Amino acid sequence: MSLSPLLVGTSFDDLPGWGDDDHLAAFAAFRRSAFHVLTKPYRTGALGIGFDAFAGAYDEARAILPKSQPEARAFFERHFVPMRIETGSPGLVTGFYEPQAEASPVRTDRFIVPLLSRPADLVDIDDSNRPAGMDPYLAFARQTSNGPVEYFDRGEIERGALAGEGSAGQGLEIAWLADKVDAFFIHVQGAARLAMTDGRLCRITYAAKSGQRFTGPGKVLSDLGEIPLAEVTMQSIRAWFKAHPDRIDEILWQNRSYIFFREAAVDDASLGPIAAAKVPLTPGRSIAVDRLLHTFGTPFYIDAPTLTAFEARPFQRLMIAQDTGSAINGPARGDLFAGSGDAAGEIAGVVRNAADFYALVPRSLVAGAVQ
Repeated sequence: MSLSPLLVGTSFDDLPGWGDDDHLAAFAAFRRSAFHVLTKPYRTGALGIGFDAFAGAYDEARAILPKSQPEARAFFERHFVPMRIETGSPGLVTGFYEPQAEASPVRTDRFIVPLLSRPADLVDIDDSNRPAGMDPYLAFARQTSNGPVEYFDRGEIERGALAGEGSAGQGLEIAWLADKVDAFFIHVQGAARLAMTDGRLCRITYAAKSGQRFTGPGKVLSDLGEIPLAEVTMQSIRAWFKAHPDRIDEILWQNRSYIFFREAAVDDASLGPIAAAKVPLTPGRSIAVDRLLHTFGTPFYIDAPTLTAFEARPFQRLMIAQDTGSAINGPARGDLFAGSGDAAGEIAGVVRNAADFYALVPRSLVAGAVQ
């Protein structure tokens, strides 16, 4: 597979702010992927950045631990060539984070909103077992005696579709929250830390979904004329729900997709959940990309001059591709992991900025590119 013509060779000297970045932090994130691939390799994306070409960089990353910024910078410059992703239109970055919420292991008068584990009747669907006429988008379905059918959607589940034979009978409730909007944003992020009322700190991460398409409440509220599109942020959406508690279900049920979770340990409180690339996310250094186009583990240098939410200067950072998402589509589209908790949420909730994307491509793939 050859490299996509969307990848245009450049040099490290042409990367705005390259010399001022924290290459040690980026190396630490890259090194986590280097150890994971000993267990299972990453799939090569359609842009042609072949996984096998990372072997030399991964071998060295496992063997060394740079002690200074110049050493870490030299590692990336030694193994990679920066290539700008040129699509004819500006790239876009958004932000995501790991929420933290108070939760109860049992339902109480206050904690009434369940977070559910994967139901036993939810099955994976692909072309090998998809019934004729079923929406080809659906990757999950409900197994019945007559074969797979579309799974219950968000509204049906929240109105009790799993309450009898499903939720109560199977014990799907992992934990209970006090607020439906908090639960929804945990669904959006796909993970959370839960401060349990019994004193435990636990983590939930994505296990499966009902399968329907995601419809963001921001778009719904914008289409209804409730919030101007340019002003849609997580904070403005939350403020609208707080002012209109009687309309929460009306808006949220228009997003038919429902997320199921599994419990996971919090091994290192400084890191995020284990995501699609099967390594813990690193705050400010892990990026979610379109996994059909890109190869997990690829370093990306992101230049977003108008983004100052992470720190009081333009965002110019080396990130590592370690997650994906259903809304992350296209070669110059990324979701920046901001970290865990409310402070990270304040950052992630306002990130929607134009950005230039530079993929760091293994040198063995870049014959003739600027070096």
